[in-house]
Order: sequence, then C-alpha cells, then structure tokens
Amino acid sequence: MPQIRPVSDLRNNFAEISRIVHETSEPVFLTKNGYGDMVVMSMEAYERKLFESEIYIKLKEAEMEAKSTDLRYTHEEIFPGLRANPDVKAE
Repeated sequence: MPQIRPVSDLRNNFAEISRIVHETSEPVFLTKNGYGDMVVMSMEAYERKLFESEIYIKLKEAEMEAKSTDLRYTHEEIFPGLRANPDVKAE
C-alpha cells in the first residue's frame, strides 16, 4: 500500500521518511493542501526505474524497427561481433 504523507512530514519527520524509502524500496507520495505534490524515493529505487525505462524505450525502438523491415539476424550472426567488441553501441 502506498505511503501518502503531507509535505510537512518531509521537514518534520525526514529520518522516518528516509528509513521508509530505503527499507521498502517504495516511494513516499507527499501531498500539499490535500493534493499530490511530490514523490520521494531512494537513489537505488530511482536508478532502477531509470534503467527499466531505458530498457523499455530500447525495446520499443526495436519493435518499431522490426515492423518497418523484414531484415532479421540470427544470434549466430550477432553474438560473435558483440564478443569481439562489446563497447560498440548500436545506432
């Protein structure tokens, strides 16, 4: 269940909010005048969300490219090049 707290708790109960976001890896939603205002999360949770977003975007790009062409590669064609030069990024 999401933690929803007034924004004043960020000032008055910072240590508790910090403990919650680190122990649960879940965000705390802060309200101002009864309306959503901010979200507080741990750096680890934030970085995980960014990584997941990047993967999602890359998969969407690959899906769109796959729809636009019939060209396909097998893993036998791709993996040797990756192993030879893992720093090369696909454009």
